[in-house]
Amino acid sequence: INPNKIYSVGMYANETLKESMAERSSDSSAELLQSSTPPATFLLKMNFKVGSQKMANAIAESVGTRTSTATTATTTTTSQDIDIDIDIDDNNHSSLSQLKSLILGGMNEQPAKKGTEFRFDCTREGIEVAVNGQSQGTIRSPNLAKAFCNVYLDENTVSPTLKSSCLEYCQK
Repeated sequence: INPNKIYSVGMYANETLKESMAERSSDSSAELLQSSTPPATFLLKMNFKVGSQKMANAIAESVGTRTSTATTATTTTTSQDIDIDIDIDDNNHSSLSQLKSLILGGMNEQPAKKGTEFRFDCTREGIEVAVNGQSQGTIRSPNLAKAFCNVYLDENTVSPTLKSSCLEYCQK
């Protein structure tokens, strides 16, 4: 999926990150974005209709190419005010499967229509997934959160425009 046509993406971060980046050169700021997992939110808003499996697979594949060593992950899903914690030994594959599962769960196996919003809250502890404002759960895997951030912030970003806009904004 070419993200530049299928969906729009925005990144939201706290003021502390902006201040840290403002004090650095452009290259150093890019390294800061890529090397750490700042608290950051990525909001994807669909521009076109895409099948649920295709969308979930594309996101997981982009993240999967950026994962590194295995960690332990815990998934917390929310369904009708009931929290279920599942402890899973993470070998990257299971974290990616969890990510796909949360995305698909939010779409109820229906296509992502124009206007559908996916929110990914990345922290040092992991990543929370929400679809259309409804939390689908959290994957407690620092590596997965870092890999998700790197989809948009590393040297092979899927959205060079987003990365350059973030750097430009934070350099002001």
